[in-house]
Formats: sequence, C-alpha cells, structure tokens
Amino acid sequence: MKIVTLLLIFTGVCGCQEHNADTKVEGEKLMQISREWSKSAATDSVEKTLSYWAEDAVVMSPGQPSLKGKKEIREMVEGMSKIPGFKISWEPSSVSISKSGDMAYMIEQNRITVNDSLGKPVTEFNKGVTIWKKESDGSWKNIVDMWNADPSQKK
Repeated sequence: MKIVTLLLIFTGVCGCQEHNADTKVEGEKLMQISREWSKSAATDSVEKTLSYWAEDAVVMSPGQPSLKGKKEIREMVEGMSKIPGFKISWEPSSVSISKSGDMAYMIEQNRITVNDSLGKPVTEFNKGVTIWKKESDGSWKNIVDMWNADPSQKK
C-alpha cells in the first residue's frame, strides 16, 4: 500500500512540474518561419501568405484601422498585390520565446516598395513587432502583426 501511495505522489509531483521548452531551438525555428513567410509574401501566392496568420489574427499597419481575422487580412493582401510596383520583404532581428514554448514575439524590420505617381519605385523602411502562438499541432501562427516607420533604416 505504501508503494502505491508513493507512486501516486511521485506521479502527481512529476505531472505538476512546469514544462520548459528549448527556447533556443524554438527561436531559431520561428526566425526561419518568418524568413519563409517573407519569401512567400514576395510571390503571388495569397493562400500561402495567409497561412502564416491565425484565424483570429490582428494586423495593425500605420495610419490604417486594425484588421481582425483572415477575411479582412485577405482583403488587405489582395489589395496590396494590385498596387503598381508593390513589393514587401522583412527580416527578423530578434525573438523571445516564453518558457513554456507556446508564445513568442519577434522584432523585425521590413521594406515596402510601391511606385509613385510617375512610376518610380519608392521604398518605406519600417520596424515591427509580431506576436506568435504555438498551435496544438506544433505549428506557429502569427496572432498580432504591427509595424510603423523607421527613419533610422535608410537603405
């Protein structure tokens, strides 16, 4: 009887311990996911680009109302792809993963290029924060995407 009691106590203690993820591995994985997403956004694949956002994601771009959910985000992505000369790319500069490994945020820099009224490309440099959530299947999805102008990033 004592052995059964000890096993139950041991199982209960082990089951209550906090799960600590390998934050370095998860961070490297998420940085790579962001780079892959940037490459996808540079193509015409709207579906692939949208696949990186969670269903209930929020996008907050400068001077625009917040977009909530994939329907509104899809409209933004499709609309931007029709802007003459539109190009977007970004590079993550840092990542922070929660101890449990289910949430993260990244600091990133992006470039958005469009043609001006004369057809000349004009590039805007931005800084941003993205917040990510790990899904039950182990995939990472962006839940908040926010950026604004970064005057220190010229070229």
